[in-house]
Order: sequence, then C-alpha cells, then structure tokens
Amino acid sequence: MPDFNYPAFNAAAARLRAAGVHVENPAENPDPPCGTWQGYMRMAIAQLVTCDTVLLLRGWEESRGACIERRLAIDLGLKVYAE
Repeated sequence: MPDFNYPAFNAAAARLRAAGVHVENPAENPDPPCGTWQGYMRMAIAQLVTCDTVLLLRGWEESRGACIERRLAIDLGLKVYAE
C-alpha cells in the first residue's frame, strides 16, 4: 500500500487516542538499524505482546505482517477487531 498504509495507521491511532485509548502504533516506530522487513516486524511484535486488543485496518488480509500479527494475537488470547 502507498506509504505502507501509515496514513491509515495514524488516523486510527488519533481517533482511538481522542477516545482515551492507549495506542501502540507501529507506524510511529523508528526505522530499525537493519532497515529490513524483519526488523520492522520484530519491533511490531514486541509492541503487540504488550497489548490486550488489536485493531486490524482495512486491507489487512493482503499484508503478510498483519496476517502474522493477527495469528499471534489470536494464539495469545488477545481481542482482535477488524475495520
């Protein structure tokens, strides 16, 4: 997706924060030193395991990373919602 879908990540984070929800937004992470997809995923998974709920954005089914995160969230017993 264009810009790695960061505009949608940031819009959802702003909406949830305005409602008083604590948000871990992987789009706000710095670039990993290695600069690889695996580096980004390591950071995102570290965030995910601190959460109790995950919101999947539209089009998540087409994202390799989102599919991994969804499966892990379900396996860890987190609540999973999709837009």
